[in-house]
Amino acid sequence: MERLSRLTPATIDVLKMLVAAEGPVWGLQIVKTTGRPSGSVYPILDRLESSGWVSSAWEDDTSRRGPRRRYYQLQQEARELAAAAVTTLENKQKTMRSSRVRPAGLAEA
Repeated sequence: MERLSRLTPATIDVLKMLVAAEGPVWGLQIVKTTGRPSGSVYPILDRLESSGWVSSAWEDDTSRRGPRRRYYQLQQEARELAAAAVTTLENKQKTMRSSRVRPAGLAEA
């Protein structure tokens, strides 16, 4: 498993979804849940899979109509690292929000 070089907010959203999932997650479900465009989510999933963080498999159900679904699952070895990355970014965002400079003339309550 390789270290991730880019942990963008979109990557964190995808990791958050995968950490919360109890099993494989359909790619379009990740797109819908994260609210990120498929043009961002699928390259992230590809990068995570190439790095060994995620595995994927095509569905075997031939009775379902429509295109085959590809399911993604966070590797067990990556679960702790992914959860830590999500927590780190969330804490960083909280710190940034709380330390924003207030406009002059506004008193604190």
